[in-house]
Amino acid sequence: MLTLAQLRERGLSDRATQDRAAGGRLRRIHRGVYAIDRLDQRGRWVAAILACGEGAVVSHRSAGALHGLVGEGSAVDVTAPRGSGRTRSGIAMHGRALPLDDVTVEDGVRCTTPTRTLLDIAGTVDARELARAIARAEELRVFDLMAVERLLARTRGQPGRAVLAAAFATFDAPVAATRSGAEKRFLLAIRRTRLPPPEVNVWIPLPEGGGYRPDFLWRERGLIVEIDGRDYHARRAAFEHDRRRDRRLRLLGYETVRYAAREVARSPAAVAAEVASLLSTAALTPPAP
Repeated sequence: MLTLAQLRERGLSDRATQDRAAGGRLRRIHRGVYAIDRLDQRGRWVAAILACGEGAVVSHRSAGALHGLVGEGSAVDVTAPRGSGRTRSGIAMHGRALPLDDVTVEDGVRCTTPTRTLLDIAGTVDARELARAIARAEELRVFDLMAVERLLARTRGQPGRAVLAAAFATFDAPVAATRSGAEKRFLLAIRRTRLPPPEVNVWIPLPEGGGYRPDFLWRERGLIVEIDGRDYHARRAAFEHDRRRDRRLRLLGYETVRYAAREVARSPAAVAAEVASLLSTAALTPPAP
């Protein structure tokens, strides 16, 4: 993917670029944005960001699709400081300057955070689809309760805010409840051993932006323990998101071990003993500072 400015930097004149586009060696995706090969969905998102300029991020339904919360719409939703609010060339523009807390990077694509995405789509989908999106965020482990509360507190009057607040107030999360009970049993089992207590739900930032909030972290040993809800691995997208997350954290020096909530509920002492063994093994090394 190349912008017209990048092509100029490589020595191509505007006329040469037009000739290559006419001859099929370059494909014009948007005004000033070209590609060599056909684009997949990720390429469409990146092209839309490049077309909208500095500060642009994928947002609304497109960000929901990127995070695995909802299906993609016909146009790519992009929020930018100078958005026009109209759909053009396959891009639905939304004009707003977003704070850094609302922006992350997912699969190399600048986008709104899952929390901000829920707010943006709240005013554009019906109550049932919004409830599914919230439940999906919980299943994918990107639902951050504190982040939702902070967002609702600072976005009074914004579109979708009242709808999201109402949905949040009545949200029933059986997966969260299942995992919550297992997490309590896990912590109790850890306390009954001589293991050092883990950090709970702390934020681990990624170098490229965004980050993750694991269930339990032994930072000095680089060990993360996740408790997965009983229905969590039943969905393919959740499984893929999980593995991508683990790979990214491994690059930072963190090893992730996963237990099913049912396993922890049935045999908390055995799980704690296994964690103790993992913490004592020489294979685990502290992550790089």
